[in-house]
Amino acid sequence: MYQYNKKGPKRGVALYSYSAEFGLTKTLEDCFEDVYDMGAHGIEILANTHIENYPYPTEEWVEKWWRLCDKYEVVPVEYGHWIDSHVLGGRELTTEESVEMLKRDLRLAHRLGFTVMRTKMPVINDALEPVENWREIIKGALPLAEKLELKMCPEIHTPSNLKGKMVTDYVNFIKETGTKNFGLNIDFSVFRSKFGAGEWKDPQFQPNVPEDIVPLLPYIYCCHAKFIHMSDDFQETTIPYPEIIKLMQDSGWDGYLLSEYEGADKYDPGYEVGQTLRKQHIMLKNLLGD
Repeated sequence: MYQYNKKGPKRGVALYSYSAEFGLTKTLEDCFEDVYDMGAHGIEILANTHIENYPYPTEEWVEKWWRLCDKYEVVPVEYGHWIDSHVLGGRELTTEESVEMLKRDLRLAHRLGFTVMRTKMPVINDALEPVENWREIIKGALPLAEKLELKMCPEIHTPSNLKGKMVTDYVNFIKETGTKNFGLNIDFSVFRSKFGAGEWKDPQFQPNVPEDIVPLLPYIYCCHAKFIHMSDDFQETTIPYPEIIKLMQDSGWDGYLLSEYEGADKYDPGYEVGQTLRKQHIMLKNLLGD
């Protein structure tokens, strides 16, 4: 298994960025080759998109996965998955059924070498607050997560407030249980401060300031390095990247920044995200001193 031992913030790519291309003009190996070509090492997949026959891949597919990781010097960082409480259609999953679904994904993530899971729980409102029994679901899976050395992380995404009740509840849960196997994934969309003409903005959203991330860093195991618009001089024009990265470096944060493209042209026919990703990685290389 390939390992990358650089300390501090490290560069990776969320394969969600290739949503309009994956399975059409790009294979999984094409995406790996892109990541390697950018000099990045970490990768995030979406389990039900990027794993053939999910949740029961063949042994041949798993062997191919490991060959690709070694060939392209890729570290499996974050395994994106859902606890889909609506999967049965006629009724919600019980807490016990949700725990079993979570355990199934823990085992598969471990089999593929991941250390972090972007654990999306069902939400109850537009503020992305999770179902009321989220604590019981996570507690039910914690012993297995500890055994497999996996960290389950809900994604904190716009319009969430980093000082709001939802994030506070997650942090309090971590403190009360003392667990190291539940944490946070911060999506940098929470820092977005600029919107172009015609771009939709959630009316509930008030941008967080970069300093808001600092008290949360001990609980953050990876981040979605969301980007919307890269200028020709390699600047992200909507999110204050220099301030965010400097705070994380100064605080000694050690983890992966997983590029996630969310530009308006992402789904335009014929659009290729690779060049836009390269622009962002030039910016990140400059900010990180790579």
